[in-house]
Amino acid sequence: MQVLFESRDPQAAQLRELAVRRVRFVMRRLTWLVPRAEVHLSDVNGPRGGVDQRCQVELRTDGAGPVVITAVARDWRSALDNALARAARMVMRLWRKGKDTKRAQVRALRYER
Repeated sequence: MQVLFESRDPQAAQLRELAVRRVRFVMRRLTWLVPRAEVHLSDVNGPRGGVDQRCQVELRTDGAGPVVITAVARDWRSALDNALARAARMVMRLWRKGKDTKRAQVRALRYER
């Protein structure tokens, strides 16, 4: 899996290795479905503080299209973990939905005969 990381914030740039490891760990069972992941970390308010660390995870999936999830939290790690958890659930949901529609199509073909 190819993981791309982008951040303009110096504090977030220090989390590059952590972000890449976390993406690979969370998506380890879905690597056959997700060949590429992009992680964007940004600070919404700048140095003012507050709940403003934003993490955007974009997953390029085979067959299901892109999945883009954004999470905002007080710190970078929480934002990253929340976005990755939601993205993994979404990819699984899309995969199951595609699998169910294929089953329905096969059943419909069987009953047409």
